[in-house]
Amino acid sequence: MLNAEQRAIIKATVPLLETGGEALTTHFYKMMLSEYPEVRPLFNQAHQASGDQPRALANGVLMYARHIDQLEQLGGLVGQIINKHVALQILPEHYPIVGSCLLRAIEEVLGKEIATPEVIAAWAAAYGQLADILIGAEESLYKQKEEAAGGWRGTREFRLVRREQESSEITSFYFAPVDGQPVLKAEPGQYIGLQLFIDGAEQRRNYSLSALCDGQQYRISVKREEGGKVSNYLHDQLVVGDTLQLFPPAGDFTLAASDKPLVLISGGVGITPTLAMLEAALQTQREVHFIHCARNGAVHAFRDWVDGLAERHPQLKRFYCYAEEEGAQSADAVGLLSQDVLGEWLPRERDVDAYFLGPKSFMAAVKRQLKGLGVPEQQSRYEFFGPAAALE
Repeated sequence: MLNAEQRAIIKATVPLLETGGEALTTHFYKMMLSEYPEVRPLFNQAHQASGDQPRALANGVLMYARHIDQLEQLGGLVGQIINKHVALQILPEHYPIVGSCLLRAIEEVLGKEIATPEVIAAWAAAYGQLADILIGAEESLYKQKEEAAGGWRGTREFRLVRREQESSEITSFYFAPVDGQPVLKAEPGQYIGLQLFIDGAEQRRNYSLSALCDGQQYRISVKREEGGKVSNYLHDQLVVGDTLQLFPPAGDFTLAASDKPLVLISGGVGITPTLAMLEAALQTQREVHFIHCARNGAVHAFRDWVDGLAERHPQLKRFYCYAEEEGAQSADAVGLLSQDVLGEWLPRERDVDAYFLGPKSFMAAVKRQLKGLGVPEQQSRYEFFGPAAALE
């Protein structure tokens, strides 16, 4: 338990984290991933190379330090971390590794004059407190998923039973359990964890479920990423009949029950979790505005499916925006999505529930536009596919 003196020390390090937090976390990851190869599968190396993962951790550590006296002020950040951990199967034995490397990084980056024994002791206590919170919450979630109908703990073997090309970049993969038993029903917006072995090395990834779970199988829809080890493996090598291990679905970015009009806004492969949300919403009489932005018609996935739903469900209005001219004759707007265009596509009354996903710059723009158009900020929800970041 942190004492008052230790909390004061933690808060005193906030300015250092504001200016040097990313250098600290970059050093931390380099140290941990080189010395502890057993944790490498838990981290996407592309996010390491881009700096997204160190940046996200630096932001998380800074937020924790700022709110060390009032952890409830961290809001949904803790829930996001817990669900990401559960989807990748972070376990209690991983926490001492992270803790020891973090304390070493603090000492080596800040230097012994700043990282005094008192500072290291305070951060050790702070990390221990956070680890206890996360381990307890994660165990509760693991147990909940294990005991639920169709649920399991750890890995479960699934077979690829179907794959479908959705666009020039996106392919859908349908997985059914090898044991033939029912599967845990996922909430619209959740993701599934995959464990694969590529060239003898373990890889773990999270992918959004792109269809409502029927209790029998899961569908993910994956964009081929240039240089992406897992996405290219799935596209080029995984064939019907192959098996791999899946972790239970997780995620707290889910469709909340409401009778307000629903606005789903996506950019690129950000469309995937909105598809399950759309399916669920159309089982009610809720008004839905579905807005999708793509580079062009060739990369626009699921258009025919959404158009078919719009023909059968009068409460669904769908709009498409293409950044490029290719296929633009079938789009409702061309160029980047603007606030004026978005305003035309929203319900007249702005008391709506808006969910949006896509590239970071896209989400930052949509967040600003929704606020400018009068959508209440607490009803404007988003999630990152990769490490969380600030939408500024």
